Amino acid sequence: MSAGGRRDRSRLWSRAVQAGFLIALVGIWYLGTTRFRISPILLPNPVNVYDELMDVLRTGEFIGDLRVTLTELAIAFSISSTLGITLGYLISRSQYTIRVFEPLFAGIYSVPIILFLPLYILFFGLGPPSKIALGATISFFPIILNTIAGFGYVDRIYILSAKSMGASDLQLFRWVLFPAAFPVILTGLRIGFTVALLSILGSETIASLSGLGHRIVHLAEGMDTARMFAYIAFAVAIALTLNTVTSTLEQRARRR
Repeated sequence: MSAGGRRDRSRLWSRAVQAGFLIALVGIWYLGTTRFRISPILLPNPVNVYDELMDVLRTGEFIGDLRVTLTELAIAFSISSTLGITLGYLISRSQYTIRVFEPLFAGIYSVPIILFLPLYILFFGLGPPSKIALGATISFFPIILNTIAGFGYVDRIYILSAKSMGASDLQLFRWVLFPAAFPVILTGLRIGFTVALLSILGSETIASLSGLGHRIVHLAEGMDTARMFAYIAFAVAIALTLNTVTSTLEQRARRR
């Protein structure tokens, strides 16, 4: 069997294992709510959750909350990626600034920044601005750290060789620095996008006036557990879809 055939077979086997795991999980869930009589307030029947999810999709009531969450995500990621790549490149131009700022940003990134959500709410209110600020802050650090690593640790031989052949700063960036740093920057962007989405959804469940996270908490407070689980499943599906899209774009960009 060729290498391509083995890869395809391995990929199919992986998908089969993943599907089997999900089926087994739903089966255990169903048995727990029927045979073992788990209270529907704690764990609703998956059939009821599916019916509620279909009703949510049919009525389109999710559109407003989804629009709020995706708008917050788009603005937050645009801010963090622009600032992270720009500042990361400027810092990477000097080994001194790398030694100063890289450990500093890494140390701040190790702190659970979502703990400062009350301060963001105090400054920006309960609306989207506080979620945008938090998402941009959290996603900024993996982007700038990967940008510094990508540009700052390019093999010096490539740089010296390009300069010895008379390459200008623009040519050095275009043909040496950027191609070498691009894969690392892409990884930072993917991680930044993921943590921005998670932080925005998480902060919406804590203190918000709208968004998917706010809807889930609102349903939980009303003890509408089946519909709450339906919205959780919907939010998970959106997160998986966005993560798959960003991972696919990253892989395609790496192959170019």
